[in-house]
Formats: sequence, structure tokens, C-alpha cells
Amino acid sequence: MKALLQRVTEASVSVAGEVMGRIDRGLVVLLGVASVDTENDAKYLAQKTVNLRIFSDEAGKLNLSALDIKGELLLISQFTLLGNARKGRCPSFVEAASPAQAKELFDYFVDQARAQGLKVETGRFQQYMQVEIHNDGPVTILLDSRDKF
Repeated sequence: MKALLQRVTEASVSVAGEVMGRIDRGLVVLLGVASVDTENDAKYLAQKTVNLRIFSDEAGKLNLSALDIKGELLLISQFTLLGNARKGRCPSFVEAASPAQAKELFDYFVDQARAQGLKVETGRFQQYMQVEIHNDGPVTILLDSRDKF
């Protein structure tokens, strides 16, 4: 499972012109689910996401987490994070989970994040979405559940 975290001052996601979710200061998380992923991967990345210290403290050091600042999360399912473009010019998505498996694990990730007490908004699964991001910094971090050890 891969999660691309973007620190934002605000963000929103829309489907067909209708805003599905909007957050203020916090993180936009683009989440890609692989066919080999399990609930353990989702739980690990959700915990890593909310606890990762990528917000500035009073001294300007990246020392605070989303939990510390009571940040908000905008979670977006993004199967293209599993795209493999090593060969040729067309990415392969064979490592991506089936839509049913991806939705189940995405929803589990959402539940894990909400359990931390943060405001969590989402897009709409398997829909064409427009995401508006006001990157802060910019600070962008790629997490992969395969990199635990």
C-alpha cells in the first residue's frame, strides 16, 4: 500500500462539480492499494500518517504530527500510485488491487484514521474526481507499507 502525503493549508475534492469533502490545515492523502495488501498494511500506514512529524513547531522545525496540531485529513483513493512505468511508455497497473479489495482496505484506512479523533473527509470511490490542493511548504512524503523494516 502506498500513501502520498501532501501537507496543505486547505484542500477539497469534487465529483461532477459537487464538493464531496473539504479540509483546512492538515494532510491530503492519496492512497494506492496493491493486490497483496491486507488490513495490517492499512493500519500501519494510517498510524504512520497521523503520527508523522511533518508540521512545524514554534522553532520552525518539522516536529509536530497531524495529531499534535489537530490537523484534518482528506483521503483519496488513487490506484495510479501502483502504476509501474519501468518498461515502455504505458504504465502497467497489474499490481493494483481489484476495486472490491481496494474499497474494503481504503474504507478500513479511513476508519483507522477517524479512530484517532481527527476530522476525515474523502472523495467518492471509483469516480472521476477533481482535487484542489493548497500545498504547504510544499511538503510531500511517499509512504509504502513494504518499507516497514
